[in-house]
Amino acid sequence: MTLILSNDDIASVLTMRETVDALERAYRELAAGEAVCRPRIDVRIPTSDPEKTYQWGTMEGGSVSGYFAIRMKSDIIYEQTYAGTRTQEKYCVRPGLYCGLIMLFDIENGEPLAIINDGYLQHMRVGADSAIGTKYMAREDAKVVGMIGSGGMARSHIEAFATVRDIVRVQVYSPTKEHREAFAAEITERLGIETVAVDNPADAYKGADIVAGCTDASIPVVFGRYIEDGTHITCVGGQLDGDALERIDRALRLGSAPAPVGLPEFALHDESIAYEATGGTPARARSRPRRGRAGGIVAEDRAVFLEQLLAGEQARPSATAVTYSARGNIQGAQFFAVAGRAYEMAKAKGLGRDLPTEWLLQDIRD
Repeated sequence: MTLILSNDDIASVLTMRETVDALERAYRELAAGEAVCRPRIDVRIPTSDPEKTYQWGTMEGGSVSGYFAIRMKSDIIYEQTYAGTRTQEKYCVRPGLYCGLIMLFDIENGEPLAIINDGYLQHMRVGADSAIGTKYMAREDAKVVGMIGSGGMARSHIEAFATVRDIVRVQVYSPTKEHREAFAAEITERLGIETVAVDNPADAYKGADIVAGCTDASIPVVFGRYIEDGTHITCVGGQLDGDALERIDRALRLGSAPAPVGLPEFALHDESIAYEATGGTPARARSRPRRGRAGGIVAEDRAVFLEQLLAGEQARPSATAVTYSARGNIQGAQFFAVAGRAYEMAKAKGLGRDLPTEWLLQDIRD
């Protein structure tokens, strides 16, 4: 049987510690050539609404340890201005609904093992990425987090940071007062970490050992003028401004996807690659959200790869150094690792719904 696993199924078995451990194993496999993945690829097609675009996104990877996975997303995307910030929004069918699926396969016989909603696992794997970067780059005595953002990613990040450091205080800022106050109350109660909502973004940075940007903004949200010496920075939504980039003394990149076999010139460090249909209407093409090759190596002249740290290279130059960490374009490897572990735990507990595997197989060679 192929398992259908919901977000609730995954949430009942997948812990942040399991997620961090699964990702770190996958990254070690990548460094050893035992796993493979590719960058995210998006395909965009204009809709009848000139302000909205259809976007199909996939990322995939697998390992000799047993699993291959592909994650697929089907979104309508658009931009809007909220509280003075430009954000990218998305939905599937109607606002508030989303379509993200992970298909997990057995590499020994090709069997489709599971079809998994990606929402809960997605938040966990992104938070775990930042936890791994923090584990290697933040000061050992890091205790205070300055959080920019108060949504789902911000929640998973606090849990992730607390997995690798003894976090005792969170200072959170987001544009909506009610949201940041609700976030502060929730984290204080759920994790037992003193969490304070601040009314000025600069206050989130004061005394912070870790600063995290976790927003859906399409503009800079982490500002160098506020960053104190010794801070470790992560940013999974929004961007760093130019001053913040200049403040970085050492930037950790967890990895880069390998080049296609026989095509070394096709190697790239960009987080995603996009293909677009313009609809033959340049005006429409200009008006819809556009994001081409995103990313690259942040602070490339000061960057170090996880593979180098595993080989013994020093992480932090000094206690006062400002450090940064980012995943790179190896998100495809995250899904075989985390989905595979979640599948094992869910199956052991008898969770999910059965789908006859033969429904997904055929006797016509393709």
